[in-house]
Amino acid sequence: MREKVILICEECLSRNYTIEKNKLNNSERMVIKKYCPKCNKHTVHKETK
Repeated sequence: MREKVILICEECLSRNYTIEKNKLNNSERMVIKKYCPKCNKHTVHKETK
């Protein structure tokens, strides 16, 4: 039950990453600190709807 999700930058709202997550183990939205090429720094990325 893996599902593809898109991560969006909190600062510039650009969609930078697509990842897969296991919906059975992680039911909440993912929040990861990753590098944003548009902001040129590490920012918080959240899972989109």
